[in-house]
Amino acid sequence: MKIKKSHYILLCSILFLISTSCSKQEKTQESIIKINENGIPVMQPMKEGLPELSKSFINDKKYGSARFFEKTWSEKNDNVSFLVAKNGQIIYENYMGYANKRTDEKITKETPLHIASVSKVLTATAILMLIDAEKIKLDQKVTTLIDGFPYPDVTVQTLLNHRSGMRNYAYFTFENNNWDKKKLLTNEDIVKVMVEKEIQLETKTDTHFSYCNTNYAMLALIIEKVTGLKYPEAMKEMIFSPLGMTNTYVCDFEKDRENIVPSYKGNHVEIGTDYLDGIYGDKNIYSTPRDLLKFDAARYAPFFLNKELLKKVYQGYSYESKGLKNYGLGIRMIEFEKGEPFFFHNGWWHGNTSSFINLRKEKVTIITLSNKFTRKTYQSKKLASLFGDYPFKLNEDNDE
Repeated sequence: MKIKKSHYILLCSILFLISTSCSKQEKTQESIIKINENGIPVMQPMKEGLPELSKSFINDKKYGSARFFEKTWSEKNDNVSFLVAKNGQIIYENYMGYANKRTDEKITKETPLHIASVSKVLTATAILMLIDAEKIKLDQKVTTLIDGFPYPDVTVQTLLNHRSGMRNYAYFTFENNNWDKKKLLTNEDIVKVMVEKEIQLETKTDTHFSYCNTNYAMLALIIEKVTGLKYPEAMKEMIFSPLGMTNTYVCDFEKDRENIVPSYKGNHVEIGTDYLDGIYGDKNIYSTPRDLLKFDAARYAPFFLNKELLKKVYQGYSYESKGLKNYGLGIRMIEFEKGEPFFFHNGWWHGNTSSFINLRKEKVTIITLSNKFTRKTYQSKKLASLFGDYPFKLNEDNDE
């Protein structure tokens, strides 16, 4: 039986539509993996993993990493957690010093330390996942997400890339008796102070870069608004639990204040807490290098973010002033004239210092945490020269 040409064309069209529909369904099903039963996007670990490293490669890089560590952290009274990895595989790690001198507790691979502003990388990731899931938009006005928010031009993007123009809450709550320093400040309180005290923008929104912790305190409130969960629970549900980050948590200050690892001055004098220690989003995540490695490796998973959004994360947004330094969406960068951009984020809160380095081309992760104040933490960038074309001198002595 012969099929008429018109019928043949119709049949082909039907088959094409069925094929396209199946393809869309498969893609939809793949995307659903990122959404849990509560309608909240969750990170997925890298399922197939990245290529295995050869023994010779591991031995070579382990030697260089160990030499760097031994030279940098040579004092017996140093406190540090340190890890170097490639393709999610640990090449070298070392842990030394006290988690708590009062109890003689030592730092181990399972000791959560305050990661300070490296918390911003994780906060930004949660926001980006909500954008990818179409729960919010990158260009959405914050006034539509936070009740009473007083700055009409500030968007989610200008919070992420520090171009909102807002003032740092640590300054405007401290001055002019704007806040009773005997009371713990919360993220919601920041908004109240901004409104009641008529805190003005420092600069016009989206005119230039100005690093400001207030941006990420507001992003934490957005996460709460969209998920219906408090920030500590939202981060646990979206990132920590699905990735098996069992030694990572957001400090609930009223509940955890007696259990957190204390921080110290350079001379080992313990640093107490203050009214700013209840703010989260910009800081207040406690973690370990191994847990942060799980987080970083998961960002290479195929369904982490759509390609267009991921591209926006790792591009600079502030070029009003000449220079190599820039900021993407939750990540710092140095854009050299030649070679690959260097992606990283540092942190400092009380005596805690942190460094999170993400060499994306080489898929290398370098993490350094310390709960005793030191600038040695930031020297970790020198190790980038072991893995790629980065203009850092491994044997150069500096503390920046």
